[in-house]
Amino acid sequence: MENKAIENRYEFVMLFDVESGNPNGDPDAGNMPRTDPETSLGIVTDVCLKRKIRNFVELYKEGEPGYNILIKADKALNTKFTAAYDALGLEKGQKGKKPEDVKKAQKYICDNYFDVRTFGAVMSTGDDPCGIVRGPVQLNFARSLDPVSVQDITITRQAVTTQKDFTERKQSEMGKKSLIPYGLYRAEGYVSAMLAQRVTGFSEEDLELLWTAIINMFEGDRSAARGKMSMRKLFVFKHASALGNAPAQTLFDKIQVQKKEGVNPPRAYTDYTVTVDRNMPDGVELIEKL
Repeated sequence: MENKAIENRYEFVMLFDVESGNPNGDPDAGNMPRTDPETSLGIVTDVCLKRKIRNFVELYKEGEPGYNILIKADKALNTKFTAAYDALGLEKGQKGKKPEDVKKAQKYICDNYFDVRTFGAVMSTGDDPCGIVRGPVQLNFARSLDPVSVQDITITRQAVTTQKDFTERKQSEMGKKSLIPYGLYRAEGYVSAMLAQRVTGFSEEDLELLWTAIINMFEGDRSAARGKMSMRKLFVFKHASALGNAPAQTLFDKIQVQKKEGVNPPRAYTDYTVTVDRNMPDGVELIEKL
């Protein structure tokens, strides 16, 4: 892909909610919804959000050159790195790789894999390494605006697993689902034009695809465990320059979300008020994508 890299820095704010579901299970806690143990605020990791973006792009751009996804469970990563060497006709397997060969393979990966072009990747493993790429798009953990109440719901299944249980006329099996009744989450992100230009070549077309993926990332990711998840708002701050025209935290503070008076606990998006200060610093444009 030879599309021109982006020339402007961006920050963005996402607001999404979950109703009667588990937005991001914690394997260290029996896959219960992640929470901050000190504040009981809900947490969704950056890795979880990136996975949903990757999954959407893979569906939306299926088969199109330049939009493959590197981080997925189809084959070992090292075999994909070797495939880059094969495609470029580079010598494989020797120790002490030529730096220029590693750079060529790295560029091939960036050109062909959207998630590497976007988020970067560690590709320094195996006999045919492609180096380490620092991606221009980075996400923070999402946190809920208020403490969430984690509930364990006992469920039954009208079918048994083993023949022994069936023979003994066991009628059902029991299990548990962990969920939160409602939570509104906020996540913030960054897009670096400098890294796009110097490293991965992340382009304007890639940027528009990123916004589309964020807006739709829950639409192709439905499951009973995750409940009803919805992207509610996407605010984008566009800088007039590659280095930026204002500190990120100054822009993030322009978006305030408050629980309405008398609401306790919140159980819907309408229980909150989103306030936007549209008085931007010089050189910054606010774009409300959703």
